[in-house]
Amino acid sequence: MSDFRLIPSIELLRQRPAVRALESRFGAEATVDALRVAAADARAAIAGGDAALSTDAAVVARLETATAARLGEAFRPSLEAVINATGVIIHTNLGRAPLAASAIDRVVEVARGYSSLEYDLDRGTRGRRDIHAETLLCRLTGAEAAVVVNNNAAATMIVLAALAAGREVIVSRGELVEIGGGFRVPDVMAQSGASLREVGTTNKTRVSDYGAAVNDRTGLILRVHPSNFRIEGFTERPALADLVALGKEFNIPVAEDLGSGNLDRIGFRSEPSVEATMAAGVDICCFSGDKLLGGPQAGIIVGRAALVERIRKHPLMRALRVDKMTYAALEATLAEYAAGREATTVPVQRMLTMTADQVRARAETLAAAINTFTGWRAEIVAGASTIGGGSAPGVELPTWLVAIANDELSPDALEERLRRATPPVIARIERDRVLLDLRTVLPVQDAQLATLVRGILPGARRDRL
Repeated sequence: MSDFRLIPSIELLRQRPAVRALESRFGAEATVDALRVAAADARAAIAGGDAALSTDAAVVARLETATAARLGEAFRPSLEAVINATGVIIHTNLGRAPLAASAIDRVVEVARGYSSLEYDLDRGTRGRRDIHAETLLCRLTGAEAAVVVNNNAAATMIVLAALAAGREVIVSRGELVEIGGGFRVPDVMAQSGASLREVGTTNKTRVSDYGAAVNDRTGLILRVHPSNFRIEGFTERPALADLVALGKEFNIPVAEDLGSGNLDRIGFRSEPSVEATMAAGVDICCFSGDKLLGGPQAGIIVGRAALVERIRKHPLMRALRVDKMTYAALEATLAEYAAGREATTVPVQRMLTMTADQVRARAETLAAAINTFTGWRAEIVAGASTIGGGSAPGVELPTWLVAIANDELSPDALEERLRRATPPVIARIERDRVLLDLRTVLPVQDAQLATLVRGILPGARRDRL
């Protein structure tokens, strides 16, 4: 007969130091629920003749361990920090741009208490949140005014809604792109209330095609920079200056969706800068905050003051506005650019400008450390990092990779163990080798990465607590 008397009551278990610690961390209700499940599982195991549960001490140990594991899994955050060793700098799946230290500090400072989000400190009255970051954005881009929404798709939609709802927007067929997650420019346009007027062909569109499409219903000429693909070969696209001239001829605003948000600090000729776009006379330009800029997720709109003011006053603005922490991170990031130190302080910019020799020096140190571990092998191989995030397609940066192997693990198993480490390490497999690209690993993580590799052993499980 099964001896269920070995299972203490829930109240007795709650008096034990280990369980009291769990209650302090996870709360009484969740802990009691987990204890009851653990007790039920123990009762079933005893009934099944589990010889390991033959003493009071063994049963209590099983209950405490099972309760802790259940609570750890239930409360484990789904959003976790990871080490990006893929070599993809702006990795959308991994949260795109890591923030500069100054941006993190500003977020903490603003989030810790109250802020002047919508309060005018000079007049002592209610203020406007949509003015934050505007001064720095205008200084860096040459625009008259600026406003920020929650991402670039939102920026595109509110630009269309505010400036062309109920009217036609002329777009080249070669620019009707699909962005991440299956969202397409025509779909965004449909939600804005504007009507799409396609001109040209997939590979060739001339300024005359735009001019021929202008009519009394035209509200906007939209140019979309193909930041996530390239069309090569027999192609033609009008110069931005020609579109601006056409817009002035017919008194129609010209807007450009630049997407990646290059502030002309990294020298990617394939990526036009926001400053050059504004200098060309474009009326409105929008771009992302968390791509080449290296800031928080945001959709940034810059341009002529009269048009930006119409965007500010649109009803969608309240639905698409950003919070205090986004403004804090964005302003701090922009301040790094304004001070001219972004190449060393903004992680994305630092990764973009890092030389292959600099990466190699770090890679050699990591490989040397791994080669001291029993059963491990590491070697340095030449490779390429990519920009990612729908920015600068086709652009590769020379790098040096650390190829690692373990005597007891296949490449797939090794990649999985890295992914299940704490924190997870995201690597890549090429030619049946697990590769680590330190270009996208923060320098302060190098030593931690070596420790994590050493801890990956067959049978090891990730600690969820």
